[in-house]
Amino acid sequence: MSINRAFIRIAEKISEVSGRPSVSILAAASIVIWISTGPMFNYSDTWQLVVNTGTSIITFLMVFLIQNTQNRDGEAIQIKLDELLRTSKGAQTSLLDSEDLSDDELDSIKQHYIKLAEIAHMKLGKKKKDSPKKKK
Repeated sequence: MSINRAFIRIAEKISEVSGRPSVSILAAASIVIWISTGPMFNYSDTWQLVVNTGTSIITFLMVFLIQNTQNRDGEAIQIKLDELLRTSKGAQTSLLDSEDLSDDELDSIKQHYIKLAEIAHMKLGKKKKDSPKKKK
């Protein structure tokens, strides 16, 4: 097994496990235990360093693991959406690579679809209360 595949499998498993409620409860319990031991250690610098170091290391590693799984999920969703666009009759296939467009190009396309939505609402005889405005 390649190192990339091994990393992906480990990252997915850690993301799956770390997202469970029991892990959140365990993390909260660890902090409560750490706080309750403060008087025993006279709230020393070492006592503080233990939790600061531990949480920093865990946070640092989790950022990369979560980013990896989110990137993979985002790519998979994009591929599935592209396939739906490609196979849908009448779909605008020029949008297949829209994730690669600049912010200005995306804003322009968004405004086009806002206008189409307004026209559709008018055809239905509905008046939109709050029309989305272009972000600045």
